[in-house]
Amino acid sequence: MQSNLKKTTPGWRLRAREKRSILLIGDLLMAYLALAGALYLWSLRDQWSLTFLSERVAGWYYFLPFAWILLLLNLYDPHRVTNVKVTVRGVLASAVLGLLLYAVVYFLVEGNQTRIGVGFFLVLAALLTLAWRMLYIRIFTSRALMRRVLILGAGKAGETLLEAYHTLKPRPFYLVGFIDDDPEKTGRHLKGVPILGAGDRLREIVEREAVTDLVIAVSGEMQGRTFQAVLDVQQQGVDVIPMPAMYEELMNRVPIHHLESEWLIRSFVIQARTSMFYEATRRVLDIIGGLVGLLILAILFPFVSLGILLESGRPVFYRQLRLGKGGRPYEVLKFRTMWQDAEKDGVRLTVQNDSRVTRFGNFLRRAHLDEFPQFWNVLKGEMSLIGPRAERPEWVEQFEKQIPFYRARLLVKPGITGWAQVNYDYYVTVEEMAVKLEYDLYYIKHRNLLMDFAILLRTIWQVFGLRGR
Repeated sequence: MQSNLKKTTPGWRLRAREKRSILLIGDLLMAYLALAGALYLWSLRDQWSLTFLSERVAGWYYFLPFAWILLLLNLYDPHRVTNVKVTVRGVLASAVLGLLLYAVVYFLVEGNQTRIGVGFFLVLAALLTLAWRMLYIRIFTSRALMRRVLILGAGKAGETLLEAYHTLKPRPFYLVGFIDDDPEKTGRHLKGVPILGAGDRLREIVEREAVTDLVIAVSGEMQGRTFQAVLDVQQQGVDVIPMPAMYEELMNRVPIHHLESEWLIRSFVIQARTSMFYEATRRVLDIIGGLVGLLILAILFPFVSLGILLESGRPVFYRQLRLGKGGRPYEVLKFRTMWQDAEKDGVRLTVQNDSRVTRFGNFLRRAHLDEFPQFWNVLKGEMSLIGPRAERPEWVEQFEKQIPFYRARLLVKPGITGWAQVNYDYYVTVEEMAVKLEYDLYYIKHRNLLMDFAILLRTIWQVFGLRGR
């Protein structure tokens, strides 16, 4: 039977991926304008001549726009791009980081004469990118261009999604309300959001409210007429999205308490497969990163070891059993940051202001310097630069009994840094460990080289900001 529902969904309401593409194109355009402006200003300073471009400008200089985009990777999160403070801080931080990286190259490479050109580029790129992003924020936070979302199901799953929605400012979309088949809920409000009616009114409400997205947050069985209404509105152009997928979009993590076993199989057996190119590239990067990390370790070792010895004596290094990919045990190597008898009363998680941590050890943790010996584990192939944090066997055994899908984090190698580490700080309770797992599983499902690079950039800023623990 054909539906009589009219197509009222505006086609110009863009999804997160489409907005991200527009943002990327705009950033790249601004970067090339900055390159052109920098060349012009540079040529004025050096007295423009016909041979200026060939004699003074190195070939790599023309790739600066792509380097600028890489520095901005942390600012493509769909919930960060519309935050003015985050945008300003992120663009300026990217310019500073670019300047620091170039300073290293300048002092290492003899005869590098492009410092003025790079300076002009970074200043112009920052100013033009900020101007473009302010325009982007003004346009895409307007109500006219926001998606209009309706949630089917006002139970626990719907409430969890609503809580996630309320944590985000500015709002990623306009939440029209809920649909629920329980007649007693109709007309009520769930945390300020109206429950508009039952499933038999779905088509009417979608048309009246110009709904663009319908989120399915039904935990039990769906009534036949409601299911048919969902099919009807989908045929008319409304995007139908499962609750876990929308939660991932909002929070950048997976809702482990609202997943079924089939989701795990679908996500990690089918969707989370990675190409041989990705795995080979990661291993090459791990080897390069491991060698660079060990080189830095060799430079830091005399100073760090002296600080440890002066405050708390030997040993300088600390070995501890951890579980790697597939649950295989290995010994992680770190600088010792606790007193020698720190676990005399038993094993427990580290907390903020932990009395077991020495004063110098606290500095090492905040600067992430205690992690550098782990580059040896990376070079051996036991760890990767990026992945879930390696945990001790006793913690894995305990948490997999209390947290759904906990052991799924062992599907990949543990990492020195990772998605959970850059998004979440302390985890002492089971509930906090569950949130950390949600980030880990999100990374395993969505990992790619761009995401890995963004994690590395965020880790660098955490090191400079002394935000480790």
